[in-house]
Amino acid sequence: MPRCGLIGTITADTIVHEDGRPVRSIGGILYQAAALSGLGVPSVLFSNCGEALHPDVEALIADWALLDRTGLKYVPGPGNRVLLRYSERAREREEILESVVPPLDPEPVLRALPKLDFLIMVFNSGFDIGLSDWRKIVSQAACPIWFDVHSLALEQKVGAHREYRSVPDWRSWVEGAAYLQANRQEVGCLMGHPERWADDSEIRAFFALAFEAGARAVFVTMGKDGVLAAIPGEIRHVPAETASRVVDATGCGDVFAAASVRELLRGASVFQAALSGVGLATKAVSVSGLPATYDLAYRESRLNARMI
Repeated sequence: MPRCGLIGTITADTIVHEDGRPVRSIGGILYQAAALSGLGVPSVLFSNCGEALHPDVEALIADWALLDRTGLKYVPGPGNRVLLRYSERAREREEILESVVPPLDPEPVLRALPKLDFLIMVFNSGFDIGLSDWRKIVSQAACPIWFDVHSLALEQKVGAHREYRSVPDWRSWVEGAAYLQANRQEVGCLMGHPERWADDSEIRAFFALAFEAGARAVFVTMGKDGVLAAIPGEIRHVPAETASRVVDATGCGDVFAAASVRELLRGASVFQAALSGVGLATKAVSVSGLPATYDLAYRESRLNARMI
């Protein structure tokens, strides 16, 4: 079976919803791991995790039989702890990184690359890996790479609200990635105006620049409005169905990526993959936390198997 590598950071999230209720959970790169494992895709996790999170993380992933944890390293300290606050008045959530783990050592990834069929890189903290180490991985990767911009677009600071920032060197990061994922706010950061979402013309300009950097496809996620998926010469809006209920939007972009990658590994087109990704991400807003995300993906995988 195809194997997918996952690079990112495990986070301990405190999520404050619009009604003021706090929810504490483990998240970060484990959302992709949960979705891929549930969908039946073997994956290898490469991540640094704070030793203080060891018991909780191991309890969560113990039953994910398809997740290879040989690249998971526990390091001293509390780990990546994040406060996420949602507000009806703000289009984007407030994020405070309370503590951080060291950037990833690329050597375990480099050793595993010959056995990987796909590689997903997600910036969960913005401190996940250094640029020179990331370029080593890209230069030796024969498999396709999915690159999620995410926290690369946030200020690199700890202990205070992280504002969105311009990322003038973003093409140095994404060059060599086959698939690129960002939301409208992150596209604005890459295009030099972090104070607002990118408009349609700027998104189209972003697509062109990404293709010049070697991307095969680009996905701009738009929450309840679905996804804009683009390949050279064609852009399609993939709408999202109305969710039956909304419980927690955390991790939906991660679920989108995992479901899309699963379809790409099965030979689907970019637009077919995006349709599947949007479908599962829409269902994911009705659940909360990693166990529920895994269960949702597992049920979806079993349903699809019965339909084939």
